[in-house]
Amino acid sequence: MDNRNNTIAGWVLFAGICALGLTIGSGMVFASHDPHKPGYPIEDAEGGEGGGASAVPLPNLLAAADVAKGEAVFAKCAACHTINQGGANGIGPNLYATMGEPIGQGKGGFAFSDALKNVGGTWDFEKMDHWLTSPRKFANGTKMSFAGLSNPEDRANLIVYLNAQGSNLPLPAAEAAPAADAAAAPADAAKGAEGAAAAPAAPAEAKK
Repeated sequence: MDNRNNTIAGWVLFAGICALGLTIGSGMVFASHDPHKPGYPIEDAEGGEGGGASAVPLPNLLAAADVAKGEAVFAKCAACHTINQGGANGIGPNLYATMGEPIGQGKGGFAFSDALKNVGGTWDFEKMDHWLTSPRKFANGTKMSFAGLSNPEDRANLIVYLNAQGSNLPLPAAEAAPAADAAAAPADAAKGAEGAAAAPAAPAEAKK
């Protein structure tokens, strides 16, 4: 019986050693490693906010803008703003007749941030374009959470739409496009003069 018991104990010990070895081996093979680059990175919400200055002057963009397209762009604002005459303030103020009004004032006592109140001046076309490009850059500390509109045409369309809602300020005169031909003419003339100066003088006709 003793030999039999020893044999059974030996096999049990051997099985335990094998199991331990398998556990260690599988742990080494299937060990988890941190990826070099975590998946699904969260982009910085402010990293791409707003947009830069347009190559086309703002007066030219406004001259080509479309009120109907601006109304479509305003759909992005409608969650926080009303724009009908006498409309109630919501998360943001009612925007009827905003163009030409003092910045951060009025609007039925809406609680504007001090950051916006301190900007001063009135809502002209240039200031509204800067505001729509990036509210946080225009008034650092504003309560406006919207990042801004990066497309200059979208901003121009929205501005003319806002202007058509009870403000009707005259649009600034569009800037004339530079005359490429007129600019090139003096350069061509200068090149011609240089060529004439560099050419050798024709020999005088021999006297008869």
